[in-house]
Amino acid sequence: MVAPANMTQALAAVETGLARIAAGDRALKAFLTVDAAGARQAAGQLGDRPLAPLQLAGTLCAIKDLSDTAGLRTSYGSALFADHVPEHDDLIVARLRRAGALILGKTMTPEFGFGALCRNDLGGPTANPWDMALTSGGSSGGSAAAVASGMIELGHGTDFGGSVRTPASFCGIASLRPTPGILPNPKRALGYDMLATTGFLARDVDMLSRALLASAGPDARDPLSRTFQPAPRGQSGMALRIAATDDFGVAPVANEVRGRLAEAVAGLPASLGEVRRDHPDCADAFAIFNVLRPALIHREFGETEQRFGERLSKTVRWWIQRGEGITAQSYLQAEAARTALTRRFISFFDRFDVLIAPAASVMPWPNTIPDVTEIDGKQLATIADYLAITFIVSLAGCPVVTLPAPLHQHRLPFGVQLIGPPGSDLALLAIAARFETEAGFRYVAPPHALFHIFAGEDIST
Repeated sequence: MVAPANMTQALAAVETGLARIAAGDRALKAFLTVDAAGARQAAGQLGDRPLAPLQLAGTLCAIKDLSDTAGLRTSYGSALFADHVPEHDDLIVARLRRAGALILGKTMTPEFGFGALCRNDLGGPTANPWDMALTSGGSSGGSAAAVASGMIELGHGTDFGGSVRTPASFCGIASLRPTPGILPNPKRALGYDMLATTGFLARDVDMLSRALLASAGPDARDPLSRTFQPAPRGQSGMALRIAATDDFGVAPVANEVRGRLAEAVAGLPASLGEVRRDHPDCADAFAIFNVLRPALIHREFGETEQRFGERLSKTVRWWIQRGEGITAQSYLQAEAARTALTRRFISFFDRFDVLIAPAASVMPWPNTIPDVTEIDGKQLATIADYLAITFIVSLAGCPVVTLPAPLHQHRLPFGVQLIGPPGSDLALLAIAARFETEAGFRYVAPPHALFHIFAGEDIST
């Protein structure tokens, strides 16, 4: 989409988005809160600002309901905060607004972002625009469904174990989990922990790039905030050094997913470069994740469980309880192992420009099934095991772009992770753009898209 040239077009864009939400969200349930008045006001204010420096001028956007929005309800997906209205924007929200994004509302998330389905006591479950009986994925599934259906152009999300990447794969769109610290979070209580990060969902790489450039940049209040490496690699015409893996040697992955990845890799044109099957050593990834994530969740939400107990979702309580009794020694050992894992990934990228892996270990499942407990009939040890294909990359701190692979004759979309070394976000986006244009890894409108519904001038198609 070309950014609106004036306030009139921005207002028309807002009306388009609101019309699509009104027509489709009763079934999709992608939004928890819609802010029609705020979006219209922001569009009107664009007329008083020079548009040239605004990378996202007039872009229809929505914020996952885990991030604070000034004057707009932020529930964190929990009935405990059903009436919570923050006074201030989180930094990422403020930067998106400053860049000209028009925020239409807050998108669905499971309680506090923990859950395989995108539902909570306030709403949901969010349906998948490809099949309304299926899940859009957790936990940024509201943003993913809103982008895929055409309600918005840019979705905000958060990603710890795969919460941006899994929904993007399920809904057939692109996503970006940047290098942790590229999008700073000065409110993070543990300023030196970087497992979780903000991310974006969009229908193409160009929008992801614009969102990153508009919102990136260090903040002194975040001790681990950083900048990306400016030198691009993988420009058009250069052969890339490509590696591919089904499972990093340890992740449980459905046979259908393995087949879709093999098909996607086999279809890559020679212009992109030769593909080798390889991956870093990830043998201890489960042991690391199963200490660090529960410990962090218990620290953040342990007191909440003591106060509210059964009022919390079963999944939130499960994660909190798994963090009980983890010792300082265990935690430090896991951090040391994570450091070694990260260094193995960094060394791996001395030999490769990009690593391809599935963006989800399974295909979308019905919204009536709350958790992934088995894959291809094999029981999983925990309800978090299906996330290994994505949480391994989180542990290593690598940036990831996901793209939908070509559909061919398949009924449902399938996404791939394009992984680069920490700090290589711009180079990785350039590589992703090549996959998009040279290999056809691009968005296709789902059956339940809403592009035919518009008010005024339809500028989103």
